[in-house]
Amino acid sequence: MDSPQRIETEASGGCQCGAVRWHVTAVLDTSHICHCRMCQKAAGNFFAALIGVPRDALTWTRGSPATFNSSDKAARGFCRDCGTPLTYDYFDSKHINLTTGSFDEPAKFAPRMQFGVEGQLPLFANLPISAEGTTEETMSSVASAIRASNRQHPDHDTSHWPS
Repeated sequence: MDSPQRIETEASGGCQCGAVRWHVTAVLDTSHICHCRMCQKAAGNFFAALIGVPRDALTWTRGSPATFNSSDKAARGFCRDCGTPLTYDYFDSKHINLTTGSFDEPAKFAPRMQFGVEGQLPLFANLPISAEGTTEETMSSVASAIRASNRQHPDHDTSHWPS
Protein backbone atom coordinates (compact mmCIF):
# COMPACT_ATOMS: atom_id res chain seq x y z
CA MET A 1 0.00 0.00 0.00
CA ASP A 2 1.28 3.47 -0.88
CA SER A 3 1.69 6.14 1.78
CA PRO A 4 -1.69 7.47 2.88
CA GLN A 5 -2.65 10.80 1.31
CA ARG A 6 -4.01 13.62 3.44
CA ILE A 7 -7.37 15.02 2.29
CA GLU A 8 -8.35 18.40 3.69
CA THR A 9 -12.00 18.31 4.77
CA GLU A 10 -14.25 19.44 7.59
CA ALA A 11 -16.21 16.77 9.43
CA SER A 12 -17.63 16.15 12.86
CA GLY A 13 -18.97 13.21 14.75
CA GLY A 14 -19.30 11.56 18.10
CA CYS A 15 -20.93 8.90 20.18
CA GLN A 16 -24.58 7.91 20.34
CA CYS A 17 -25.37 9.78 23.58
CA GLY A 18 -23.45 12.97 22.71
CA ALA A 19 -21.07 12.87 25.70
CA VAL A 20 -18.08 12.66 23.32
CA ARG A 21 -17.85 14.79 20.17
CA TRP A 22 -14.98 15.52 17.80
CA HIS A 23 -14.10 17.61 14.77
CA VAL A 24 -11.54 16.88 12.04
CA THR A 25 -9.95 19.17 9.47
CA ALA A 26 -8.42 16.34 7.42
CA VAL A 27 -8.70 12.61 6.85
CA LEU A 28 -6.47 10.11 5.11
CA ASP A 29 -7.48 8.16 1.99
CA THR A 30 -7.54 5.01 4.13
CA SER A 31 -11.23 4.44 4.72
CA HIS A 32 -11.50 0.70 5.22
CA ILE A 33 -13.20 -2.18 6.89
CA CYS A 34 -11.18 -4.55 9.03
CA HIS A 35 -12.26 -8.16 9.42
CA CYS A 36 -9.64 -9.19 12.01
CA ARG A 37 -10.98 -10.90 15.11
CA MET A 38 -9.84 -8.07 17.38
CA CYS A 39 -11.85 -5.52 15.35
CA GLN A 40 -14.85 -7.86 15.29
CA LYS A 41 -14.79 -8.04 19.09
CA ALA A 42 -14.16 -4.30 19.55
CA ALA A 43 -17.05 -3.34 17.25
CA GLY A 44 -19.31 -6.18 18.39
CA ASN A 45 -19.94 -6.81 14.72
CA PHE A 46 -18.73 -8.66 11.61
CA PHE A 47 -16.04 -6.02 10.99
CA ALA A 48 -14.99 -2.52 12.03
CA ALA A 49 -15.26 0.40 9.60
CA LEU A 50 -12.45 2.90 10.17
CA ILE A 51 -10.76 5.90 8.60
CA GLY A 52 -7.36 7.38 9.43
CA VAL A 53 -7.11 10.95 10.68
CA PRO A 54 -3.82 12.83 11.16
CA ARG A 55 -3.38 13.49 14.88
CA ASP A 56 -2.97 17.21 14.26
CA ALA A 57 -6.34 17.30 12.44
CA LEU A 58 -8.43 15.91 15.34
CA THR A 59 -9.98 18.00 18.12
CA TRP A 60 -12.16 16.57 20.88
CA THR A 61 -14.93 19.18 21.18
CA ARG A 62 -16.93 17.56 24.00
CA GLY A 63 -15.59 15.04 26.45
CA SER A 64 -12.96 12.48 25.51
CA PRO A 65 -13.07 8.76 24.94
CA ALA A 66 -12.25 6.17 27.55
CA THR A 67 -9.69 3.67 26.30
CA PHE A 68 -8.95 -0.02 26.49
CA ASN A 69 -5.45 -1.19 25.58
CA SER A 70 -6.38 -4.11 23.33
CA SER A 71 -2.68 -4.96 22.98
CA ASP A 72 0.70 -3.51 23.95
CA LYS A 73 0.65 -1.65 20.62
CA ALA A 74 -2.88 -0.24 20.36
CA ALA A 75 -5.87 1.09 22.26
CA ARG A 76 -9.57 1.24 21.46
CA GLY A 77 -11.45 4.42 22.38
CA PHE A 78 -15.13 4.41 23.30
CA CYS A 79 -17.71 6.52 25.11
CA ARG A 80 -17.71 5.59 28.78
CA ASP A 81 -21.40 6.56 29.02
CA CYS A 82 -23.04 4.79 26.07
CA GLY A 83 -20.28 2.43 24.88
CA THR A 84 -20.05 3.66 21.27
CA PRO A 85 -16.75 2.51 19.70
CA LEU A 86 -14.89 5.63 18.51
CA THR A 87 -11.20 4.99 17.83
CA TYR A 88 -8.47 2.53 17.03
CA ASP A 89 -5.13 4.03 18.05
CA TYR A 90 -1.94 2.25 17.01
CA PHE A 91 0.57 4.00 19.30
CA ASP A 92 3.45 4.18 16.79
CA SER A 93 1.33 5.70 14.02
CA LYS A 94 1.21 9.34 12.96
CA HIS A 95 -2.57 9.06 12.73
CA ILE A 96 -5.49 7.71 14.69
CA ASN A 97 -8.43 5.81 13.20
CA LEU A 98 -11.99 6.96 13.85
CA THR A 99 -14.97 4.66 13.42
CA THR A 100 -16.70 5.61 10.20
CA GLY A 101 -20.15 5.16 11.71
CA SER A 102 -19.42 7.80 14.36
CA PHE A 103 -19.10 10.53 11.69
CA ASP A 104 -22.19 12.74 11.35
CA GLU A 105 -22.11 11.95 7.61
CA PRO A 106 -20.55 8.50 7.33
CA ALA A 107 -21.59 8.11 3.66
CA LYS A 108 -18.87 10.67 2.75
CA PHE A 109 -16.22 8.10 3.66
CA ALA A 110 -17.03 4.89 1.80
CA PRO A 111 -14.53 2.07 2.41
CA ARG A 112 -11.78 1.86 -0.21
CA MET A 113 -10.04 -1.28 1.04
CA GLN A 114 -10.26 -4.24 3.39
CA PHE A 115 -7.82 -5.34 6.07
CA GLY A 116 -7.64 -8.49 8.14
CA VAL A 117 -9.28 -10.53 5.40
CA GLU A 118 -8.06 -13.73 7.05
CA GLY A 119 -10.84 -13.11 9.61
CA GLN A 120 -13.52 -12.30 7.02
CA LEU A 121 -16.60 -14.39 7.68
CA PRO A 122 -17.47 -16.75 4.81
CA LEU A 123 -20.95 -15.24 4.47
CA PHE A 124 -19.44 -12.05 3.04
CA ALA A 125 -18.01 -13.86 0.02
CA ASN A 126 -21.47 -13.99 -1.61
CA LEU A 127 -23.68 -11.84 0.56
CA PRO A 128 -27.14 -11.54 -0.97
CA ILE A 129 -28.14 -7.88 -0.99
CA SER A 130 -31.74 -6.98 -1.68
CA ALA A 131 -33.15 -3.55 -2.42
CA GLU A 132 -36.12 -4.53 -0.30
CA GLY A 133 -35.91 -4.41 3.45
CA THR A 134 -37.46 -3.19 6.62
CA THR A 135 -37.57 0.58 7.10
CA GLU A 136 -38.74 2.69 10.01
CA GLU A 137 -42.01 3.28 8.13
CA THR A 138 -42.69 -0.44 7.69
CA MET A 139 -42.06 -0.96 11.40
CA SER A 140 -44.39 1.92 12.30
CA SER A 141 -45.44 0.88 15.81
CA VAL A 142 -41.89 0.09 16.90
CA ALA A 143 -40.39 3.11 15.13
CA SER A 144 -42.86 5.58 16.64
CA ALA A 145 -42.17 4.24 20.14
CA ILE A 146 -38.43 4.57 19.57
CA ARG A 147 -38.78 8.12 18.14
CA ALA A 148 -40.91 9.16 21.13
CA SER A 149 -38.17 8.19 23.58
CA ASN A 150 -35.07 8.78 21.44
CA ARG A 151 -32.06 9.94 23.47
CA GLN A 152 -29.60 9.69 20.58
CA HIS A 153 -27.54 12.80 19.87
CA PRO A 154 -28.43 14.39 16.49
CA ASP A 155 -25.97 14.14 13.60
CA HIS A 156 -24.63 17.66 14.04
CA ASP A 157 -22.83 19.69 16.68
CA THR A 158 -24.88 21.16 19.52
CA SER A 159 -23.86 23.79 22.05
CA HIS A 160 -24.79 21.43 24.88
CA TRP A 161 -26.33 18.00 25.34
CA PRO A 162 -28.67 16.70 26.43
CA SER A 163 -30.89 19.54 25.35
